[in-house]
Amino acid sequence: MNTYANPLRDPQDRRLPRIAGPCVLVIFGVTGDLSRKKLMPAVYDLANRGMLPPGFGLVGFARREWADQDFAQVVHDAVKENARTEFREEVWEQLLEGIRFVPGTFDSDDSFRKLKDTISELDNARGTGGNHAFYLSIPPSSFETVISQLKRHGLTDRSEGNWNRVVIEKPFGHDLQSARELNDVVSSLFEPQEVFRIDHYLGKETVQNMLALRFANQLFEPIWNNHYVSHVQITMAEDIGIGGRAGYYDGIGAARDVIQNHLLQLLALTAMEEPTSFEASQLRAEKQKVLAAARVPDDYARHTARGQYAAGWQGGRPVRGYLEEDGVDANSHTETYAAIRVDVDNRRWAGVPFYLRTAKRMPRRVTEVALSFKQAPHLPFTETDTEALGTNALVMRIQPDEGVTLRFGAKVPGTQMEIREVSMDFGYGGSFTESSPEAYERLILDVLLGDPPLFPQQEEVELSWQILDPVIEYWESLDEQPQPYTAGTWGPRCGIEMLAHDGFTWRRP
Repeated sequence: MNTYANPLRDPQDRRLPRIAGPCVLVIFGVTGDLSRKKLMPAVYDLANRGMLPPGFGLVGFARREWADQDFAQVVHDAVKENARTEFREEVWEQLLEGIRFVPGTFDSDDSFRKLKDTISELDNARGTGGNHAFYLSIPPSSFETVISQLKRHGLTDRSEGNWNRVVIEKPFGHDLQSARELNDVVSSLFEPQEVFRIDHYLGKETVQNMLALRFANQLFEPIWNNHYVSHVQITMAEDIGIGGRAGYYDGIGAARDVIQNHLLQLLALTAMEEPTSFEASQLRAEKQKVLAAARVPDDYARHTARGQYAAGWQGGRPVRGYLEEDGVDANSHTETYAAIRVDVDNRRWAGVPFYLRTAKRMPRRVTEVALSFKQAPHLPFTETDTEALGTNALVMRIQPDEGVTLRFGAKVPGTQMEIREVSMDFGYGGSFTESSPEAYERLILDVLLGDPPLFPQQEEVELSWQILDPVIEYWESLDEQPQPYTAGTWGPRCGIEMLAHDGFTWRRP
């Protein structure tokens, strides 16, 4: 019995799932948290949903003296613990037949010769046809070594009818210059259409639903502009600290870690014009137009804010401040709270500020895009009638409770004319019986299919750095450390003042 369903289908019929062709997925850095918690469970979930072909191979590469069965047990445990779908023995058995492990280091020629032999064996045994995807779940400092080894050992040699692709995790450099240098390394071996830069936020169901909300409904598009929108807030708040990531995070900070990729991509999707189709080239063209028109106003002291979490309470327990975290320099100037104002200089959005903020140790975990609308030009009510009326808002919740909220005014029951703010709420969990796939399920499948709409290209990466680099240079020129804020609160005073200068306040999600 073939547990990977492969129905006969019209490729244009969107009701039926797209299924990857025969291929091998090679994961470098397979022993890391990302692989264990996200990548390997996502591969199993794809198999369980019938999205992978019988001719599929999974190869792990890491510095461990494991045999194939040892690695298979690691995959098994990761799947059991973290998979979204129910564990089925028959699916696991078929997946198991294609699992291999190659021990070694990135600079070892012997290891890469063994990797080449392993992939060739899978090509023959599983009929994978020379189609290979290399997932670099490793620090960017190791990219050049791994890519040079792939090239030296002929692991990406092209022949008629097969493909090779590479998947890169963020960060895509730490500034514009390093992003270009990184691209030079990758493009020395792979063509632009073979490079997949993973931004897992773009694989989230609700992010994709932003496009459906705008372009499938006549209701919203007429008011999606500066005639009706007063400002936009894009927030990614985390309730955790840096955990054991001090080695990565200190010196990088919230702006590089989140704003440069996740939040500027969300801005581009929110502000873009309607594409002529959802082909990758059309989506990218519209996003690039937005990013090219975007800038942070020159008065960085007024229109940016940064902070560091101090000791406080989180989830009913005391937590340390950032400077007391293990591995963090006591004089660190790394920000854990970053907020910037971005203006989009085009006809649709002229005069509408976009406020982007991200932070650690906030009261709750939430990611959302909120459009706040201007007040009606005339309210035929007394001030007391509308004192409980806020501004109309459309809020797209990306995590954790995915959905859309519309806030508007309604009359309070009774004889008096009193208007109060109410919410109309749509939640994915209550409207659809099927749970949303994890972001990595969608993104890994798109890599194997060669479908690139959700992956930012180098032009978008460079435009994002051009927006953020001047802000980071300004912050690095300051002598003082970022402004402290108590863990479990919504950020430092300077973040509140940043919006107050423009007559706005941050939403409390």
